[in-house]
Amino acid sequence: MDIKITPKKLHGAVTVPPSKSVAHRMIIAAALADGVSEISNLYPSVDILATMDCMRALGASIEFDGDKAVIEGVKKLPDKAVLNCRESGSTMRFLIPIACALGVNTEFLGRAKLPQRPITPFTDEFPKHGITFDFSKAESGFTLPCSVSGRLTAGRFEIDGELSSQFITGLMLALPLLDGDSEIVLTSRLNSKPYIDITLGVLRDFGCSISETSTGYFIKGNSRFRPFSGGVEGDYSQAAFFRVANSLGSELEILGLDENSLQGDRRIMEICDAFDRSGAAFEIDGADIPDLVPILTVLACFAKGTSRIANVARLRFKECDRLNVTAECLNAIGGKVTVREDSLEIEGISELHGGMIDGHDDHRIPMSMAVAATRCTSPLVIRGAECVKKSFPNYFEVYKQLGGEVDVL
Repeated sequence: MDIKITPKKLHGAVTVPPSKSVAHRMIIAAALADGVSEISNLYPSVDILATMDCMRALGASIEFDGDKAVIEGVKKLPDKAVLNCRESGSTMRFLIPIACALGVNTEFLGRAKLPQRPITPFTDEFPKHGITFDFSKAESGFTLPCSVSGRLTAGRFEIDGELSSQFITGLMLALPLLDGDSEIVLTSRLNSKPYIDITLGVLRDFGCSISETSTGYFIKGNSRFRPFSGGVEGDYSQAAFFRVANSLGSELEILGLDENSLQGDRRIMEICDAFDRSGAAFEIDGADIPDLVPILTVLACFAKGTSRIANVARLRFKECDRLNVTAECLNAIGGKVTVREDSLEIEGISELHGGMIDGHDDHRIPMSMAVAATRCTSPLVIRGAECVKKSFPNYFEVYKQLGGEVDVL
C-alpha cells in the first residue's frame, strides 16, 4: 500500500496500543502456566498473533476475542512442532529456548528479514546442553528455517548481552522449566536492560523468581508458572510517535500509559519535555531504547544544533538496517543525517520538503515518517506503508482520526 500524506498538524485524544513487549511475555508465561489465565487489553498485531499461534502449536489452548485472550497452559506436548514466527524477532528468540526446554523437536520458520537475524548466543551455548541445531533447509548465512532437537539441560549459560536482550529473556522464560538450577553469565555489557526488567516483572506475576547476581542471573529450576489474570499496559514505544508529534507542533492528549511502567521507552517523555523547553540539540545513548531511534531522529531534525544518538550499531540487524534507512528516508526529504559506525548525527533544520520514501518493510519507518510529514512543506509519499501491521495495524486510521490527511494511491 502506497500512501500520500498532505502535511497537517494533529489534534485530539489518542489511546496508545498495549505494549507488544509486555504482551509477548504474558502470552508465553500464561501458555506455560498450570491452569487458565485471562489477559486483557491485547492488540492483534502480526507479531502478537504469531506468538499466539506458536504457543498453540506447542500445546496451549488460546481463545482470543476482541481484546481478551483466555489461555490454558500446555497439558500435553506435541511430538513435533512447526513454529512460524513470521517477522517477529521476539517470537523467534523467546521460543527457541522454550521449545528446547520442553524437549519438543521443533522447526522454526520466518519471513522477510527474520531469517537473516542472528541467533548465535543459542547456537554457541545450547549444543553444550543437549541441543542439536539443523540449518540444512536455510540459505547460506541464514538463521531460518532451522530445526532444534533434544532437551535442554540446566547449568551455566554464557551469553553476550550486547547483541540483544531478547536472548536473555528467552532463557529467563525457559530455564525455570528445567530439572535443575541454572545461571546466565553475561560476557559483555547488557544492552536494553529495561526489557529484562519487564521480563522479570512478568515472571513475578506468574510465580517465578529470578535473582540478579554479580555476573548475570540465577534461575531456580523445577519452577511452576502459576495462572495470572491482568491487562497489558500501554506501549511507550508507540506513544513516542504521538509525543514527538506534539513537540513538532501537534496538540494531542496521549492516554493509556502507566507512569510507573518498567518500559525503558518511557524515556521519550523526559527527552521530549527537555526539547520542548529549549529546542536544543541533544546527545543520547540509544543502547537501552533502540526502538525510539527512528522517531528520535525525526525530532533531532528540528533541534537547534547537531544531535547525536550513540551506541546503536545493532539497529543494523532489525527488520531493516534502521540506521541507514532512517538516514536515507530523512535525507531524501531534506534532512541532514549522517550515519557513523555506531551512531547517528543529525544537523538541525527548519523544515522538511516532502517527496517520496520507502517503508523498507519496517513498521517503525512509515510511522516515524508520518510524524515527519507534519512538518513538511509539501506532500510525502510512503511506499509500502502496510508494514505498520506488524505492531500497529490501524496506525493510519488513527492518524486520520487525529486530523491527518492520508490518501491511498
